[in-house]
Amino acid sequence: MNVVVPHLRVVPQPGSPSPLRHVIEAQQFTVPLLMDLFDRTRLMERIVARGGTLDYQNRILAALFYQPSTRTRFSFESAMYRLGGRVLSTEHARVFSSEIEGEQVEDSIRVIGNYADVIVIRHPEEGGAQRAAQVSPVPVISAGDGNGGQHPTQALLDLYTIYRERPLNGLTIAFIGELDRARTARSLAYLLAKFDRMKIFFVSPPELQVKPDILEYLERHGVQYELETNFEAVAGEADVIYQTRIRPERLTGIQDPRQYAIDSGILRRMKGNAMILHPLPRTVELDKSVDDDPRALYFRQAINGLYVRMALLTMLLDSCR
Repeated sequence: MNVVVPHLRVVPQPGSPSPLRHVIEAQQFTVPLLMDLFDRTRLMERIVARGGTLDYQNRILAALFYQPSTRTRFSFESAMYRLGGRVLSTEHARVFSSEIEGEQVEDSIRVIGNYADVIVIRHPEEGGAQRAAQVSPVPVISAGDGNGGQHPTQALLDLYTIYRERPLNGLTIAFIGELDRARTARSLAYLLAKFDRMKIFFVSPPELQVKPDILEYLERHGVQYELETNFEAVAGEADVIYQTRIRPERLTGIQDPRQYAIDSGILRRMKGNAMILHPLPRTVELDKSVDDDPRALYFRQAINGLYVRMALLTMLLDSCR
């Protein structure tokens, strides 16, 4: 039987990285801050295994989702409950909120910030989370914004999943799929640029290729990258294959989304110790037969999301004491 374990909060040591105020974009994380987060995340794994903690029982998280979400919303809510806290939540804020009558997100945040100790927001506009953070009296965490914006906490759990398996320097990563609007891939690319000797392949139909702002950022930080349309050509070079969705309706002409899918042929070409990641949900790009391959880590990736988000919440809530 699981037993709730109290008093396991991480206490920052002198000289540790500056505490976070908000989590809005991947670029705000330094390598020391990432390592501090990952140390906390390992502790959260142990806390969950022991049944949770009551250290944050007087804290409230407000989950304000203007777009539907299952994995991200449940992950944050579970994280807060595992820490002993409580949750106020809506997945249809645009429908049920007074925003339907014209109230701006800034006004909503000013009010909700009086009800909760931390706000998690998913907003349909790029920059929506930043707007919220600028006026919020409590920490704000972006749970994704816009089409082609960022999803920083997903990128953090992606990076942690890689980190648990191997050193982060010197990796070759292949991003596959619909990359122009892939918030998760964009955010992870920003994080990868902080490490040495990285090489990134962006594999996508030309009309769905990653946006120039990511490529310009990688160039400024000395990261080697290549744009590709042929998945098979790079499958054998990658240490990590990061698969994303391709919606068939976004393809033109005679292109078949299955040419960017992981199937038995791709599995044979991959390195024996490679990793397959996917932020989920999936469609035709990731066959269920791949699930039994030991290189498929996307369900472990989802579990890691709970631990990383618990660690982030402790960092933000502790900094506000």
